[in-house]
Formats: sequence, structure tokens, C-alpha cells
Amino acid sequence: MENKEKNDLSRRDFLKVAGAAGLATAGLTACKPGEGQGTPSGEVPEGAMSYRELTGDRVSLLGYGCMRWPMKPSPDGKGDVVDQEAVNALVDYALAHGINYFDTAPPYCQGLSEAATGTALARHPRDKYFLATKMSNHRLYGQGLRGKELYDASVAMYRNSFKDLRTDYIDYYLFHILGTGAGMEEMRGRLYDCGVADFVLKEKEAGRIRKLGFSFHGDVRVFDYMLQESGIPWDFVQIQLNYLDWNHATGFNVDAEYLYGELAERKIPAVIMEPLLGGRLSKVHDHVVAKLKQREPERSVASWAFRFAGSFPDVLTVLSGMTYMEHLQDNIRTYSPLQPLSTEEFAFLEETARLMMQYPTVPCNDCKYCMPCPYGLDIPGVLLHYNKCVNEGRLPRGSRDEGYRKARRAFLVGYDRSVPRLRQADHCIGCNQCNPHCPQGIDIPKEMQRINKFVEDLKQGRGEM
Repeated sequence: MENKEKNDLSRRDFLKVAGAAGLATAGLTACKPGEGQGTPSGEVPEGAMSYRELTGDRVSLLGYGCMRWPMKPSPDGKGDVVDQEAVNALVDYALAHGINYFDTAPPYCQGLSEAATGTALARHPRDKYFLATKMSNHRLYGQGLRGKELYDASVAMYRNSFKDLRTDYIDYYLFHILGTGAGMEEMRGRLYDCGVADFVLKEKEAGRIRKLGFSFHGDVRVFDYMLQESGIPWDFVQIQLNYLDWNHATGFNVDAEYLYGELAERKIPAVIMEPLLGGRLSKVHDHVVAKLKQREPERSVASWAFRFAGSFPDVLTVLSGMTYMEHLQDNIRTYSPLQPLSTEEFAFLEETARLMMQYPTVPCNDCKYCMPCPYGLDIPGVLLHYNKCVNEGRLPRGSRDEGYRKARRAFLVGYDRSVPRLRQADHCIGCNQCNPHCPQGIDIPKEMQRINKFVEDLKQGRGEM
């Protein structure tokens, strides 16, 4: 993909697509059309969820991402386990309010997500929900497995998904996180050189997989190859799309304008991940919050991002990793039913995205793909504390700045409260084992070194970034 001019042309294309999305109603339905407009924030509508019928299935526009199930300390004191009772309550509430798409993967929640999701959903009729999971053999490849060893381990992973999910078929199956790591070389090694792609295609022919797709981060050559040269008739593709990444993708991610446009041109439905950028678009700088609240005082900051993602007509479902009931309820309000953004509102969010680019946050989505760190660091914890201080305007700049001493103390005290000292950035040795797993392309050791230097400077009373 050639780089596009980012000025007038990009803005014009944005508004053209936005206008089409804002006016489109094909494939978008609600149980009770017209309900939910202006619903008070304290109420959660029932029977008003918006649906899309882009794959022959009637799929809820809000999908449940099962990456961030609530966790609790393990009874044996060794790490955390999924809080199954809380998961059951969230799943029951989601189904009762019209959500019927549940997306998981073998690595999620430290490898516990599929079993927790399967346990919760097995309490309901199988035809009341759609299950999505993934061929997540990227870590197997990263561990050095090749050829038959990689094939055998991948097939074992696939079969274990059925066992943990308590099902005899998968509705939506994906080749997971293509484009990361070594890009084209890794994609070929994971899918073709070892025979995994042929195996999965045969499983689809046998009916154990209903719909086949892939999720993408990273090297755009992989995305283009999958669409143009793989020869696989994709039923759907999962991409990262939000109002910041539409034209301002960072790291090795690709502007969502291009990804969505390529899929829409081929009539391939898009499943949307990271509509909130791992929560970053709900925890924006105070100046941005004020800008959003001025326009819609009754709406949450997060609702703008979810309306953006859902407003595109070729989007099948928008995934959200809802750990807490209040997040689930807020997102149900947004999609029960969806009020598509107007052309003017799309333009407003583009202006908001440009404003957000002025604030130097680290593009961490708290996906925890970098974890566990072999040296015990809480990598997401370090990055999220730094981002929180940036967004709240509390980042100490220099010892001569007004309010420096107060901001310095708040950063250091908050750092110790958020991240145990033995898990802070100063314990990073730069082994680089985390970098290949980061879907945002963050140079994690470099960021750890930068933040550690900042912390040490603060302790010495300096603190220039």
C-alpha cells in the first residue's frame, strides 16, 4: 500500500466514507425500531439491540470480546483465576439484552478465557449465540516450532478449543493476529509451510467451522496478500478500527481507512477490534473530555468511539472487552439501537483525533500479549500509569514549571501504588522477548528505559521528558 497524502485528500475521503456510513441503513436493524433514542443514561433498554445480517447470520452489532474477563486471586495463592461467577452474570446479562456474538482465543486471560466462556455459555441453548475463536499459533511459532511440530501443536490447540468451549462447531474461526512478528515470513510459516491452512480449510468443508476469517495487525503486505492472493474466500476479517486509527495509526499499524476500504470494496464484512484502543479512547486527555462533553453531556466518552465504529455499513459487529457490568450497560445503551454518526459528527471526531495526537501517550492497549514478562515486570501497568498522568495533565515537565513539586509527588506516589516496586520499569534488562508479541508495535524495552529515566530524574528533582 502506498502512503496517501494526509491533508485535504485524506479529509475528503474520510468525509465521503463517513457520509455513506451515516446515511446507510442496509443490514442495520433493531428489535424495536425507534426505541432508545435519547434513552436516559440510568436505563438499559431491552429488546432494542441493533443487528447486522452481512454473513447470513443475524449478529448483534455489539459483540462481547472475552479477552478481559474479571479475574480474582487463585485459592492456592499462585496467580489469578477467572471469576466464573462474575463471568456467568455478565454473559447472562449480555444475552438478555441482545448480544449474541462472543469472541475469544486460546491465549486470552492467561489461557483461561475459552474455558470460562464455554462454561458460561453452555448454560444457554447453543442456537442463541455465535462463538468466535482463533488459531493462535503465533507463540508456538515464536517458540521455534516448525513443520510437523508446529502442525501437531496447532491441531492440538484447535481441538482443545472445542473441548474448552463445550461445542462441536465454531461459528466464526480466525487465523489470529496475522501481520505481526516477521510479517510475510511468519504468516507463511504459521499457515502454509506446516499445512495448518489446509487443515483448517478441510475443517470448514466438514462443517466444524461455519465462517472463516483472519485478524490483522502489522505488516500491510500480509493483509493485501490474504485478500488478493491467498485464494481463500474470506467470510469476514477482523481489523482494528476507531476514530484515532482511521487516519492516525501509530507503530506498525495501518490506517483503518485503508483496511476498511479494501474490505468494503470486496464486500467482506469487518469485525472490529479495539474500538476504544484498549480503553485509551475512554481515558482521553481532560481537554478532549471537555470537548466531547460539551456536545453530548449525557453520553459517555466511550460512546463516541462505539458509535463511530458501528456507523460503517459493512461492519458486522464491534467487539468490546467488558470486564465490568457498568461498561456492558453503557455499551448496550449505545447500540440499543445505534444512532449512526452524522457527517458533521464524523468531522468532529476527526478534529478530536487531531487534538489527541498532540498528547504524548504510549499506544498501549492493555492486551497483555507482552505478558508474562520473564523478569516480572508489569509492562501494561507501567505504561498505563504514565498514560493516565498524561491524559489528566499531571505529567511533571520540568523543575521550574509551576506545580512541579505537586505533580512530581503525585506521579511517584501513584506509580508505587499502581505498580509494585519489583515490577517497575527499572527491572527491565532489555531482553526483547516482549516486542514480537505487541500488536501495536511498541518498542517496549525502549519505553521502559525512557520511563525509568524519567522516574529517576523525578526522584532527583529534575524530570524533563
